[in-house]
Amino acid sequence: MSVSVLSPTRFLGSISGLLQVASLLVLVLLLLKAAQLYLLRQWLLKAVREFPSPPSHWLFGHKQEFQTDQELQQLKKWVEKFPCACPRWLWGSRVSLMVYDPDYIKMVLGRSDPKIHGWYRFLAPWIGYGLLLLNGQTWFQHRRMLTPAFHYDILKPYVGLMADSVQVMLDKWEELISQDSHLEIFEHISLMTLDTIMKCAFSQQSSIQMDRKSQSQSYIQAIKDVKSLFYSRVRNFFYQNDIIYWLTPDGLRSKRACQIAHQHTDQVIKLRKAHLQDEEDLEEVRRKRKLDFLDILLFARMKNESILTDKDMRAEVDTFMFAGHDTTASGISWTLYALATHPEHQQRCRKEIQSLLGDGASITWDHLDQMPYTTMCIKESLRLYPPIPTVGRELSKPITFPDGRSLPRGIHVSLNFYALHHNPKVWPNPEVFDPSRFAPDSDSHSYAFLPFSGGSRNCIGKNFAMKELKVAVALTLLRFELAADPLQVPIPVPKIVLDSKNGIHLKLRKLL
Repeated sequence: MSVSVLSPTRFLGSISGLLQVASLLVLVLLLLKAAQLYLLRQWLLKAVREFPSPPSHWLFGHKQEFQTDQELQQLKKWVEKFPCACPRWLWGSRVSLMVYDPDYIKMVLGRSDPKIHGWYRFLAPWIGYGLLLLNGQTWFQHRRMLTPAFHYDILKPYVGLMADSVQVMLDKWEELISQDSHLEIFEHISLMTLDTIMKCAFSQQSSIQMDRKSQSQSYIQAIKDVKSLFYSRVRNFFYQNDIIYWLTPDGLRSKRACQIAHQHTDQVIKLRKAHLQDEEDLEEVRRKRKLDFLDILLFARMKNESILTDKDMRAEVDTFMFAGHDTTASGISWTLYALATHPEHQQRCRKEIQSLLGDGASITWDHLDQMPYTTMCIKESLRLYPPIPTVGRELSKPITFPDGRSLPRGIHVSLNFYALHHNPKVWPNPEVFDPSRFAPDSDSHSYAFLPFSGGSRNCIGKNFAMKELKVAVALTLLRFELAADPLQVPIPVPKIVLDSKNGIHLKLRKLL
């Protein structure tokens, strides 16, 4: 009986042969992938050929033109040069048609195209598949279920809660400016709007603004981190693959931030569930009080678990917790900045509010419709600084625009509301702060002003946001005179909502 022993030379030869085969396979796969990307790029070039744009690099796209700090400035230059729409290449095989013409936008928003999966899926680990990310019939069911939470009868009592939260913030400001009149307002306003949404939509009794070590502070920082990481991931070719991304430092940071955000929302749901265990049936609860946002979700879950699972409910809470405070915080912060840089309009608003509210001891729902000039200034601020700068759609079928240009199915379309609001063909002298654009007798295209998107998928909480904006602006102007800090001019950056790279710094003076 003989035993054959593989010699070291033959063993090494076998390993070498396997490595050669593996290398050949990798080379073939790389060539196939390169060919696939080349063919995709050729198809995309053909698809957007009717829409001129500045020359783009075959690999890096328009990355050089859009530096982080100057992205919106560059965008405004393109709007002047290329009418209606312009392709933007993120890299060689990824293009999105930026649209900033009212008729173009009206056509797209009038359809039922889904959100761009390649972008919005990056938000799923954070906010799940709630109203923001859902499409089709499931989105329609959730939208119909949640709409009653934003009925006027529900919103009216919220004005007092909004005012309470704003007054807490203003009291803090009064203490802070006794030491230094310069103040970064965005973080304070974010905490205030989160406090408001916790009281209004989730019926929390205490003020989170008073607790310096509250979980809410960590939540706001986590949201800030997630937005920045999303912004950078969308623009990074190598971060498109989930496996690669979650192994990177940014991916690990994103996981940690999502965990912090989920801890906050899980605690809110847990507390409400415990409270409702002591309540009777739905009709009995309705007789006691109006149902808020979380009530509606929990009772829908109780009635039919197949329609709304625990995962669905958490997604809706995560979505509204974010959208309900962050977009409003952006709108309020930029509005106060706009008024600080235009003192004549600020003073006119203040006089209107003083004549209506006196010392501002109380503000009611009815007051909010009796401040026309302040409302005009708020809308003009939202035109210059829209809280939602852009939304994306993936065409589910071909589209032909009013001027005859067309796009095939599968193309990504970016509805750029910031560019729309700064389009000189839509808004003459777009960089000028002119509240008269929104005078009652003004005539503008119905899709020329879209601070909260438009169409059937507009922001479900836009009325809530506008009411909170009016309350915050009115009470702030009664307490303080605002001036811009010339040494710290804010740099607007589109990170899901319109943020500022360096915060929003104002100089405040307490009014006697």
